[in-house]
Amino acid sequence: MLFAYTTLAQTPAVVAKDSTRTAKKENPFVSGFYPIGFFDVDLRYFIKYNNYEAFRLGFGGITNDKLFENFKVGGYVAYGFKDKDLKYSIGGNIRLAPKTNTWLDLYYTKDIDEIGSFKYLTDARVYSVFEPRRINVIQFYKHRTWKTSLQHEFSPKILSELKFSNSKIEQIEDYRFVKDGINYDDFHTTEATLSFRVSPKTKFITADDGRIEYFDGLPKISGQITQGIKDVADSDFNYTKLGLKLDYYIKRTDLSSTNFLLEGMMAFGDVPLTHLFHAYPNSPTKDEILQRFSVAGTRSFETMYFGEFFSDKLTTIQVKHSLRRFYISDTFKPELVFITRHAFGDLSNPEAHQGIAFNTLNQFYSESGMELNKILFGFGLSFAYRYGFYHLPDVEDNISFKFTFNLKI
Repeated sequence: MLFAYTTLAQTPAVVAKDSTRTAKKENPFVSGFYPIGFFDVDLRYFIKYNNYEAFRLGFGGITNDKLFENFKVGGYVAYGFKDKDLKYSIGGNIRLAPKTNTWLDLYYTKDIDEIGSFKYLTDARVYSVFEPRRINVIQFYKHRTWKTSLQHEFSPKILSELKFSNSKIEQIEDYRFVKDGINYDDFHTTEATLSFRVSPKTKFITADDGRIEYFDGLPKISGQITQGIKDVADSDFNYTKLGLKLDYYIKRTDLSSTNFLLEGMMAFGDVPLTHLFHAYPNSPTKDEILQRFSVAGTRSFETMYFGEFFSDKLTTIQVKHSLRRFYISDTFKPELVFITRHAFGDLSNPEAHQGIAFNTLNQFYSESGMELNKILFGFGLSFAYRYGFYHLPDVEDNISFKFTFNLKI
């Protein structure tokens, strides 16, 4: 699905709550769900694409209040045509306290996940139809996971989630984690994760089918801590992972805007590569510029190749400055955005990770560029250039040229 919901630069900063609520709930590309009777179909699962599964077709959703007001059953099923494997998830949610939107859930999932990805639990509760960089991801692992979580709102602008999970990890890549002379390719993890998100200036509505944000009046602060616990439900490793993200947005009266995204992550203990960090790379591992022509992400490093860097300590900063949209005609109003991104990291024991070749980010990584968005039917173009310490000998290997897609609904 090549659709993404974004807020245009000219959209009013304040939207009346009463006048917006009905329209937002009726639009499935905003809520992410299409209601059919007592069942809300989740639009994220219909069709996806990545390098491991190729096309992935699926169906998923969750029951709504027409069946039970305080209890929901949901899940999904998906099939990858390249790996010829079935993935699925099934579980249920029970509402414990309507006033604080407190939910307890239990789910079982058999699926794949990206090596080195770090996800804030509370970010997953804000809907996005399309994740552009997922198309180009090349490194995955299989997992079978039991998880239970408690979601709670301390106030309408403070989200929290506490999760306990147990996973059986199976390698797709030729990877081994060396610990005390033992090579682990498949292993078990047991984790306790606490996540929070503070959005002090965000204007939003909370509907029955999830949280809908309709104006990003930032800053937003997200934090998360994960503790891996050894010898619980056959878990093999002890480790700790920390993440903190600051997302700050400045909107000016001249209709220009600037977005600052600062993120820091750290892991220590016995952490396999599957559970370490990358810096959201989004450059396909191909030689020619046009072969790497794909979709630019919203927070990814466009010139960083997939699988190029992994870290157990990582700091990134991204700055986007959007000019007021150019008025050519009523239907042609392109938007020029200047972007710079930087990353710095390290890895304590690279020798413990065998089978996958990669580098560390112990020097400063830099790229800058621009986007010309909304040229035609939501399509635009993106250009970025890699410079500094990690500049590559062949000039064209430092260049990213892609298209963007932003659709206002």
